[in-house]
Amino acid sequence: QVQLVESGGGLVQPGGSLRLSCEAASIYRNYNMGWYSQAPGKQRELVAAITTGGRTNYAETVKGRFTISRDNAKNAVYLQMNSLLPDDTAVYYCNTSPYLGRTWGQGTQVTVSS
Repeated sequence: QVQLVESGGGLVQPGGSLRLSCEAASIYRNYNMGWYSQAPGKQRELVAAITTGGRTNYAETVKGRFTISRDNAKNAVYLQMNSLLPDDTAVYYCNTSPYLGRTWGQGTQVTVSS
């Protein structure tokens, strides 16, 4: 049973913006959450995390450009991505942070290209 559904990806030019959304089962309200990226041929890595209390943390590569947020009333986690770079091209997933072994969703593809 898929409990994480990511959306909002697409093709965008360098310097553009996207807002990713993650619909999560209500159980995830009790977990710190994160957005992960997986570029072709690379391992999945955490790019942004948010605690249940709203504290955030970012990978150095996205700090100052990405913003993670959550809305527990909507069972949703968001990733606002600004000033996108070609190196941001990847499939993006949400899941707990740290990863606790829960099933991954299908992810959403972000492609940054001119």
